[in-house]
Amino acid sequence: MERTYLMIKPDGVQRGLIGEIISRFEKKGFQLVGMKFLRLTKEMAEKHYAEHVGKPFFPGLVEYIISGPVVAMCWEGKDVVSVSREMMGATNPAKAAPGTIRGAYAVDIGRNIIHGSDSPASAERELSIYFNAGELVEWDRSLQAWIAE
Repeated sequence: MERTYLMIKPDGVQRGLIGEIISRFEKKGFQLVGMKFLRLTKEMAEKHYAEHVGKPFFPGLVEYIISGPVVAMCWEGKDVVSVSREMMGATNPAKAAPGTIRGAYAVDIGRNIIHGSDSPASAERELSIYFNAGELVEWDRSLQAWIAE
């Protein structure tokens, strides 16, 4: 089963959207296997956004993501990486489809509520930043047979 990393960013936490966002992924049929409520250190943020080092927006991105608590999550399910990205909507909320998380709740690209891995490889890398071995919970959900063949 595929896994992805999702993070409710500081603006999503401050706006009280944690339950709404988690509910969307549960209702879709994905399974939560890890979750932490934390405040990122500067080092964690720089590691998370390493591909943006040297870009003009990098310092502001790091300052924003460490400005308040986040919810770090690992979700599991069929095609969870690509499907969750569609559920989140375009990075720029002005281009996010209505009904997506960003389309429903975000206004500004710099405050776009949620982060999600863009590939299985990115998910593996990002999950290793936030979760240690043994912190992800393996469990059988009794209704799984009603979600996917």
